[in-house]
Amino acid sequence: MLPSQFTIRVYGILQNEQNDILVSDEIIRGHRFTKFPGGGLEMGEGTRDCLMREFMEEVQLKIEVQDHLYTTDFYQQSAFNPMHQIISIYYKVKALEPIKIPIKTAPFDFSPDQLKIYEATQQIESIRWVPWTDFNSNTVNLPIDKIVASLIKTQ
Repeated sequence: MLPSQFTIRVYGILQNEQNDILVSDEIIRGHRFTKFPGGGLEMGEGTRDCLMREFMEEVQLKIEVQDHLYTTDFYQQSAFNPMHQIISIYYKVKALEPIKIPIKTAPFDFSPDQLKIYEATQQIESIRWVPWTDFNSNTVNLPIDKIVASLIKTQ
């Protein structure tokens, strides 16, 4: 059965001075994902504005959206709704200030307060830097993210 709706997602690739890559470890409705920070485009919103909003929501960080890196060029079904086709847009981003929220060092490292929120919302996330030497397409879980991770490593 063909999808009946598009879902547009916008993600940012943030690197620090050591070229480490910022990722988000998330559990959504019992599914674990390591992905790039970002999220869903809302009606009436541009892709760059979406990404700035998502970084404020997820990372509490003001960013500058820089170069476009990649847009999905193949069919990808949503992991959450088989009637949705995913189109993802990726940009390089620059932090305009230091990150203020806790940066974890281990995957899926959540505080007790975060776990309480998860019980109510079925969604939880934390961020961490992945060292450049350890970063590759296996760092992230989503199919489109894997393509972007490979692109980043070859640039």
